[in-house]
Amino acid sequence: MRKSLVIVSLLLMAFFFGSVLQASAEMIQIRGSDTEVNLVQRLTEVFMDQNPGSYFAVTGGGSGTGIAALINKQIDIANSSREMSEAEIEQARNNGVEPVPFIFAQDGLAVVVNSSNSVEELTIEEIGAIFRGEITNWSEVGGNDQKISLYGRQSNSGTFVYFRANVVKGDYSPQKKMMNGNAQIVEGVLADRAGIGYIGIGYAVDGGEVVPGLSVLKVAADETSPAATPLELENIMQGLYPIVRPLYHYTDGKPEGKVKGYLEFIMTEEGQNIVIKEGFFPITDDYRRQNEASF
Repeated sequence: MRKSLVIVSLLLMAFFFGSVLQASAEMIQIRGSDTEVNLVQRLTEVFMDQNPGSYFAVTGGGSGTGIAALINKQIDIANSSREMSEAEIEQARNNGVEPVPFIFAQDGLAVVVNSSNSVEELTIEEIGAIFRGEITNWSEVGGNDQKISLYGRQSNSGTFVYFRANVVKGDYSPQKKMMNGNAQIVEGVLADRAGIGYIGIGYAVDGGEVVPGLSVLKVAADETSPAATPLELENIMQGLYPIVRPLYHYTDGKPEGKVKGYLEFIMTEEGQNIVIKEGFFPITDDYRRQNEASF
């Protein structure tokens, strides 16, 4: 009797560990952008619910981390809030990897301050000058006489790279605090009445409302343009808000199997509605055509 119980127990253990190993072997690994991680976790959860037997693991670490993992053949999909550089693409190809981009959402990169701050709008040039360290007091842009505190991402972040290239247009001030993620920037600005930071729009809202204690600035392309908020969908889709970027998935070559199924799902109406519910914005028709050409 005891021998029979031992044999049954061993068989059950073998079945259990065999199932775990099989699931692990079939696990689709997604890594990269901190901006994208919550959105992609939600997208994969819905896809897994609708497709039993599909397994995804989604982790952050920054766009650079995801791209490096794809180049080194460690993952199936890289999340990136910026385009891969020519140097990264060359490195990938030299390693036998052919990066294929898919744009699955848009992000209105939000510039945020503490809600106690009286400043409500800035131009791109003013924001750039603030983060270059040329404007150092809120009184210089219509606020209170208070030294500005800068919050931003670390250098492996796609948001760091995008914001530097398109807004700062120069080197960041050495006074900028390097934060590990969007959530940490939000926490910093909430605790600092003089703080200013830049985050993915999805981190500025909670349940469709701006995070209490946070203020999302209106931004103007220049002094002659009207300032627009990234909180309104039409401002993004009509190009009125000037800091908008596509969010990427990168695969190694044309996707197949469940990776392809997942990428097709996120372009459906249901997938794009999840994008909107998570605080981001849907892709344009041009982006959709680009994606379809990559299958």
